[in-house]
Amino acid sequence: MKRKITLKQIAKELDVSISTVSKSLRNSLEIGEETRLKVQAFAKFYNYKPNNIALSLKNRKTKTIGIIIPEIVHHFFSTVINGIEHVANENGYSVIICLSDDSFDKEVLNMEMLANGSIDGFIMSLSKETQFKADFHHITEVIDQGMPVVMFDRVTNEVLCDKVIIDDKLAAYEAVQSLIDKGRKKIALVTTVDYVSVGKLRTDGYVKALLDNEIPFDENLIIKIEDVDTCEITIGKLLEDKAIDAVFAVNELFAVTIIKTANKIGLNVPKDLAVIAFTDGIISKYSTPTITTVSQSGIKMGNKAAKMLIDRLESEDEDEDENYKTEVIETHLIERESTN
Repeated sequence: MKRKITLKQIAKELDVSISTVSKSLRNSLEIGEETRLKVQAFAKFYNYKPNNIALSLKNRKTKTIGIIIPEIVHHFFSTVINGIEHVANENGYSVIICLSDDSFDKEVLNMEMLANGSIDGFIMSLSKETQFKADFHHITEVIDQGMPVVMFDRVTNEVLCDKVIIDDKLAAYEAVQSLIDKGRKKIALVTTVDYVSVGKLRTDGYVKALLDNEIPFDENLIIKIEDVDTCEITIGKLLEDKAIDAVFAVNELFAVTIIKTANKIGLNVPKDLAVIAFTDGIISKYSTPTITTVSQSGIKMGNKAAKMLIDRLESEDEDEDENYKTEVIETHLIERESTN
């Protein structure tokens, strides 16, 4: 039995663009006869079965962008959506937002639902379960059929597409370095499980900052939260059992839980315990004390992701099919009461 082949593989084998393959299979006169016949013969030999819905998307524009995010309550994701929508609307596009709820199955169902002709392209951040399974077939299939995808924040190197990220490792390094510069020596990390890409990178930055400052690395000071519902218990054990003087948290929820728990056991923030978090949201600005944060610039990330997708959708250059880019958005530290 011959192997199943995709548009992308045909393009690679024949050294032409995906667009050229797609048009050749539709007998488009835009493509020279020799190339058309070569593509059609190759596809026939490998029993290629086109996805007619996906193939028609290039000619049937909906002027709509599909957004898939893990959760909506997270301030960062809501700001990214605002950034996407602003650029989309300026360019005459609408957006449809779907939640994966950090579920692989729901992420797949969302993509299948939207890829039926409802949208022109995707902007997405991977669910935790998708990263855990390391199964990205639903994304590669969409890309192989000619629909562009832009990933942001939680991305994977396993999928070739445009991406918008921050330098999570550097941002974490600079946050921990700021704590060290304030004289903190025993710094804990409250993070997510390692299969979430951003959590792993932020852990790497934390460790590097300690080692660069010749502070002994103690793996017992790294707390990995998998179940948010029980994080208060886990954080309570950390603060009670370890003589720490600072905590770096990878999100606002963890940070505010750390402050709440510290207050319960009689620790003063920031005198006894300094706290820094990722994401500069409403919680950080209005908690008591206010929280020093790494700003992820969600609006800028959304702006850039939308621009990259729209540029690809409206490009006339067939050679751009695999000229993918990764844009890095700058971060900065916002100093507040929790470290001063």
